[in-house]
Amino acid sequence: MIAAVIQARMNSTRLPGKILIQVCGKPFLQHLIERIKNSKKINKIIVATSLNKEDDVIEEFCNKYSISCYRGSENDVLSRYKDASDKFKIDTIVRLTSDTPLLDGKMVDDTVQVFLENNADFVSNCYPLPRTYPDGTNVEVFSKKILNEMYEKAKKPSEREHVTFYVLDRPKEYTIIKVDLEKDFSKYRFNLDYKEDYELLKILFEKFYENNQGFTIFDCIEFLKQNPEIQQINSKIIPFQGILKSFDIDAKMGFSKDKEFFNP
Repeated sequence: MIAAVIQARMNSTRLPGKILIQVCGKPFLQHLIERIKNSKKINKIIVATSLNKEDDVIEEFCNKYSISCYRGSENDVLSRYKDASDKFKIDTIVRLTSDTPLLDGKMVDDTVQVFLENNADFVSNCYPLPRTYPDGTNVEVFSKKILNEMYEKAKKPSEREHVTFYVLDRPKEYTIIKVDLEKDFSKYRFNLDYKEDYELLKILFEKFYENNQGFTIFDCIEFLKQNPEIQQINSKIIPFQGILKSFDIDAKMGFSKDKEFFNP
């Protein structure tokens, strides 16, 4: 079984409760799930959240919309993925994050197809850096075998929090493939992480959603090209702050901060 596992939580420090903020009458998390349901490769969608009390609302959301939900560790996200994959008997894991509401089924399928066609351990459209896909469209694909191996061997806090960093940091040990676009669109940001991100995404959804619920990032990019002042709304945000913070924690615990795959 190929399953999309969407990690989600409510206690974002930069934009609390962001995934359940509504736009066009639906929470961002619902928009993401509806877009992923258009995938032809995904057999099941699972939302993986924490056991924290504030994440009860995520489980309630999943129950309301008949979405499978797993609850586990808040900070050890790798263990959350491992336990969810055990519970739902997943063979291939498609790792997604809940702050990417413009991700769509085709982007997921493009990455999954590369994984299926190649004897790779890990395939993504975002790592290793640099990337060509916009920020906010991350897809990572790996097998249950590799997930189990990461779970057993990963020791650094960054590896436990960011799930796949153990493999990414060992390119000589694992076969890693990055999926790229023909053109570089990495300057565009479609993440939902800050207030400015919300403002831009709200404009995009209100522009396209009513007449075209399947609108793509390329529709959005063309619109932003014609309206550069809108792209400027979140263009000053410095990306990867959460990841860089986890590298600092690694260093405090005596681990190296050097990452061959991470060169923003």
